[in-house]
Amino acid sequence: MTAERPITIGLTGSIGMGKSTVAAMFADAGVPVFDADAAVHALQGPGGRTVAAIESAFPGVTGPNGVDRAALGAKVLGDPAALARLEAIVHPAVGEERAAFLAAHASAPIVLFDVPLLFETGGESRVDRVVVVSAPPEIQRARVLARNGMTPEKLDAILARQLPDGDKVARADFVVPTGGSIDATRRAVSAIIACLEGRETPLS
Repeated sequence: MTAERPITIGLTGSIGMGKSTVAAMFADAGVPVFDADAAVHALQGPGGRTVAAIESAFPGVTGPNGVDRAALGAKVLGDPAALARLEAIVHPAVGEERAAFLAAHASAPIVLFDVPLLFETGGESRVDRVVVVSAPPEIQRARVLARNGMTPEKLDAILARQLPDGDKVARADFVVPTGGSIDATRRAVSAIIACLEGRETPLS
C-alpha cells in the first residue's frame, strides 16, 4: 500500500544543539529536508518577497543585498511587539514555501521540516512526528559561545525565547543525542528513519 502523503517530521532543538548536523544526516539518507532558516534567508535576500514589507515595518534595515539581518535583529531583540510584527510578515511567507516544498515531494515516504522554533510557534501540530536534537547544557553553551560575535548576553537573550531543552525532550517523539560521537548521532538518525519507513501509512 502506498501512503497518500509523506510522513512529516518536525526537527527542532535549541541553539547549539547540532540541529543542522542532524538535518544533514537525514538529507544524506535521502530524506527531503525543508530548512526554515534557509527559506527565511531567501525571502529576505536580494529580491526576496518579504523585503519591502520588512522595510515598511522597520525603516532602514534593508539595502541592495536585501535585509540587513544584524540591523533587523537589533530592532527586534528584546522587543516582543517588534518581534511579533516581524513574525506576522515572515511566518505566512515561510508557510507558503513549506506548502510548495511538500507538494514537490509528495511521493517521498518521509519529508523533514527543520524548524528552530517548532514548539514556540505551534509547528508541532503541522507534522506527524517531532524529533528533538539535544546535548548537555555545558556542551551547548561552549558551542554557541565559540561563534563569531556571540556573547553570553546574546546567548541568554536567545535562550529566553526558546522552550527549555528539557521541555522539548519531554514533548518529542524521538530524541537525537549530539553530546557524544558523530557515529552515535548518525545511528540514532538511521534508527528513526528505519522506524518510520516500516509503516505503510502516515502516522496520525
